[in-house]
Amino acid sequence: MDQIRLFRKRIIPAECVELKDDIILYRDQEVIITKWNTLKPKKTLSHGYSCYFLDRGFKVSKFYDHNGELISWYCDIVSHTYDPLTETYVFTDLLADVIIYPDGFVRVVDLDELADAQRDHLITETEMETSLRHLDKLLSIIYKGAFPKLQKYIEDWEQAENGTGDGSLAQIPCPKS
Repeated sequence: MDQIRLFRKRIIPAECVELKDDIILYRDQEVIITKWNTLKPKKTLSHGYSCYFLDRGFKVSKFYDHNGELISWYCDIVSHTYDPLTETYVFTDLLADVIIYPDGFVRVVDLDELADAQRDHLITETEMETSLRHLDKLLSIIYKGAFPKLQKYIEDWEQAENGTGDGSLAQIPCPKS
């Protein structure tokens, strides 16, 4: 799978970065699962795993600190394009994010950036609507208690890598909302 290329496109700040050091652990029609180290050194964030839910419009990441302790689950609202000729995915961050802390506290962040992007014409009305609808879909999953089904994609791969899993990487269908 080393021919697959992933890019992260941000609106604020405007940038598009190839995630060339991310390790692609798995890919199918519904998800891409990666393992990564931070692109730029951070005070607390060191590394993690991400699962891109291609048709759901969000990316769920598990963030670890430098001691290997869980910081949070971080969910980006995204859209993506895919070029099958070059095996290239470009994931555009649609600004709204959800953080789930180890104690279960849920925090929605960066809605001010979403509003600023709309005001400054950095995103279209369609992108604004898409961001809000995907955010609503993700929050519905979280509030229904179904977020562990999304976490399981990452946790199964993490356990397999650490040798603590049961050896099966059972696919769980994405919850419908």
